[in-house]
Amino acid sequence: MLGLGKKDFSLLMLVLVLTMLAPFILNPFPEGSGMAQFNAGYPDLMQRFVIFGIFAIGFNILFGLTGYLSFGHAAFLGVGSYAAIWMMKLVSLNVIPAMIMGVIFAGLFALVVGFISLRRSGIYFSILTLAFAQMSYALAYSVLTPITGGETGLQLKSTDNPILSNLAEGEIGRASLFGLDMRASIELEMGNWLFTLNMGYYVAAFVMLIAFYIAIRIFRSPFGVMLRAVKSNQNRMNYTGLNPRPYTLAAFVISGMYAGLAGGLMVAMDTQVGPERMFWTASGEVVLMTILGGVGTLIGPVLGAGLIKYMENIISKINSDILHTWFAFLPDGLEDLVVTLIYPFIGKGWHLTLGIVFMLVVIFLPGGLVEGGQRIARLFGKRRKSEDGSSAGKTTPAE
Repeated sequence: MLGLGKKDFSLLMLVLVLTMLAPFILNPFPEGSGMAQFNAGYPDLMQRFVIFGIFAIGFNILFGLTGYLSFGHAAFLGVGSYAAIWMMKLVSLNVIPAMIMGVIFAGLFALVVGFISLRRSGIYFSILTLAFAQMSYALAYSVLTPITGGETGLQLKSTDNPILSNLAEGEIGRASLFGLDMRASIELEMGNWLFTLNMGYYVAAFVMLIAFYIAIRIFRSPFGVMLRAVKSNQNRMNYTGLNPRPYTLAAFVISGMYAGLAGGLMVAMDTQVGPERMFWTASGEVVLMTILGGVGTLIGPVLGAGLIKYMENIISKINSDILHTWFAFLPDGLEDLVVTLIYPFIGKGWHLTLGIVFMLVVIFLPGGLVEGGQRIARLFGKRRKSEDGSSAGKTTPAE
């Protein structure tokens, strides 16, 4: 169905169910409870889950299939964001044209960067992409200030009057989808639980599902097979008369377009664009997302993006006061000791926890979170087989 095999279609349906029910799944604890701190079902964070999932899916098409490690993918995220915000400032507040412009401009920029960078491979390619990203950041931060807004960035203002939008004089425009405000939400109260169904999240989730479906088709296509051949052995491809460069360039451009799509969606969710989106740390973040989730897997990058954004937005909010509340049942001296030991790993120290998680995954789960899930599934599968085997091996006395 949809041109997918049974396994791939089941995976797509699983992602569909998880994204549609995310506001409920990510709010497992009732409001006001001590564990409500760990709820992640609010619109801003859910939007980040799916937007950075798109970013990581696109990066995985390049890194996971060809083995080319880019340290500069944040440049395409930034270019897509700037293209989208200018589309909204000048033409229309509708998010669809903004996303289209983000994809086009990011793709064109990726074509230029890829044409130059792919003349080298290995660490030299990685350094070239990093150099392009840092040059893009410097241009956005200072040189191209009239276009990028410099350090303060760009946002929709009361002076903006998009051609296809009917705004009153002095009114500040808002991102919309055919007139529907992207910030519109419906709140559902069920007992002590509060669930928020946000328009912007579901738009981003729908776009992510389309991006995920396209990635599956790329992975299973002859083009995907050629990309795997590039990763396996480029010299053998050359000996057979096949030029790997057009394939790697195509993968680089597609990956950049995914980043531009994510950048356009970020503008649709939050109409504020700054040069920090192009900084090298943003490029490093998507590398971590892909490795944590599972390089070369389909759903892995989405899981990795979700893990990092969860830690960034939830674990970083836990402070010493919350820890003291949790461990108040302990004697005073022991309570202070426990809080002292845990505090460096939460709050501002959440990066330390992320580093430990990354080390453990790389050492014990080279295939990322997907490999961890597969091991658990195999473990339960073996237990079921052993139970079935033991029961089948038993004999009953003849009647």
